[in-house]
Amino acid sequence: MFDKRTIAASLRTEAAKREFHLLYGGTERTAAEQADRYEALLTTYAEHFGCEGEAPAFFSSPGRTEIVGNHTDHNNGLVLAAAVTLDTLAAAAPTGDGIITLYSQGYDKPFVVDTRDLEKKEAEKNTTDALIRGVCRKLHDMGYAIGGFNAAVTSRVLSGSGLSSSAAFEVLLVCILDGLYNGSILDGVTRAKISQWVENNYFGKPSGLMDQSACSIGGLVGIDFKHADPKIGAYSFDFAARGFSLVVLATNSSHDDLTDEYAAIPREMRAVAEALGGKVLRDVKVEQLLERLPEVRQKTSDRAVLRALHYYDENERVRAMYTALENGDLDAFLDNVIRSGESSWKLLQNLYVGGSTEQSLALACALSERMLRGSGAWRVHGGGFAGTILAFVPHYKLAAYVEKMNAVFGAGACTVLDIRPVGAKKVEL
Repeated sequence: MFDKRTIAASLRTEAAKREFHLLYGGTERTAAEQADRYEALLTTYAEHFGCEGEAPAFFSSPGRTEIVGNHTDHNNGLVLAAAVTLDTLAAAAPTGDGIITLYSQGYDKPFVVDTRDLEKKEAEKNTTDALIRGVCRKLHDMGYAIGGFNAAVTSRVLSGSGLSSSAAFEVLLVCILDGLYNGSILDGVTRAKISQWVENNYFGKPSGLMDQSACSIGGLVGIDFKHADPKIGAYSFDFAARGFSLVVLATNSSHDDLTDEYAAIPREMRAVAEALGGKVLRDVKVEQLLERLPEVRQKTSDRAVLRALHYYDENERVRAMYTALENGDLDAFLDNVIRSGESSWKLLQNLYVGGSTEQSLALACALSERMLRGSGAWRVHGGGFAGTILAFVPHYKLAAYVEKMNAVFGAGACTVLDIRPVGAKKVEL
């Protein structure tokens, strides 16, 4: 039996404050808010499972933001992503029966998976059960210990926020099983690759590795998708110390009926590559495209060519931003963020659907330019056409920026973030 009061008291120690500062940044107030949040999750755990057995440990997995590399990964390009200070949080303890029982905030019933049955089930495709079972299967196949656990989960990485709630949850599951049964020995890259395998093979979504890598490794993560086993590099930069906050602005526009728009981008890029004798654009050089441009236009389209040019330019911007981070050159970094956004608007053409009068992303970028020109940066975030933009906002303009954007796009449209320097981990109290 464990004592809730003892655990609650540990959440308000100096050691806990240091851990909360690492995970969430902020001030004494931030630490106090997180202590309250953790204590509430502990209460939820006790309500579901009682206080018998081993005391639960806390595990945190961050959401992620795409910094630059818009629609480059599917043609084996380069990206830069980052973990953020919003997380998916679990209180979890091992059980001896091999059964995983997980209560997640917002769901009436628990997810229950027997770790003695790890075969993929078609009926579980696109479900949380598939993710849980798949993580267990992959860890087992790799020779790591697995077992049952009870868990209560809450998340501030909201679904549809553009911050990859699914990847945060997948990495969290790996982190829990690693922490409870293997002594937290897995490195961030391995956790990310396990999560991607599960999403591809058990959940049924052909995702890349960007989201899982950022959530698992933490900080700023550069990924080169040239080969089947992507090259991953870690970077660090303290934007808060340099006077900036990251803001993800949800324009509250719908992604419904946009599947064809998203699918057209990789399809058109690959069509250009095929016209030049490759499978994806990484197989051919921009000089080949420019030299054979009349032929490629006939075989594809002007829009396909423009999107290919965006791809090549975007890869160079990612490289430039790697260098800017290494040199601490904030001006060059912000300049390339803006250039990325302009290219997405002008060449990639994914800020709105052609012919549509609904152009919320373009409006959000135009307003951001008016408010941040000369002092910040802004760009479309993620797939585009609807959803979110990302802005780097200097602290002295943050309140005015948030107030203006919330007034235009709705209360709560802006989510203020910082880069989280560490990825998914067991919380040390």
